[in-house]
Amino acid sequence: MLERSATKQGTKITFVLPEHDHDRAVSVVGDFNDWTPGAHTLAAREDGSLVASAVLPKGQVTAFRYLAEGGHWFDDEAPDHHDGVNGYIHT
Repeated sequence: MLERSATKQGTKITFVLPEHDHDRAVSVVGDFNDWTPGAHTLAAREDGSLVASAVLPKGQVTAFRYLAEGGHWFDDEAPDHHDGVNGYIHT
């Protein structure tokens, strides 16, 4: 799930994984962080979900995926667009 809020620098995207979707450390990787694992590691909220945030420029399309420990790649359940490989966010 993606949460959005406007900032002076662009659009703050919060990547959210429900509690039942994880059992290992997870990073969100994409164009915005040069696909670097660990650059945006998801942290636990009080409700048990995992979250990480990034501010992305307005008017941009950004590719992303999730990467769990052990090399397991998976997708967000509701990106703005999906091309069969990556999810995309439109800001």
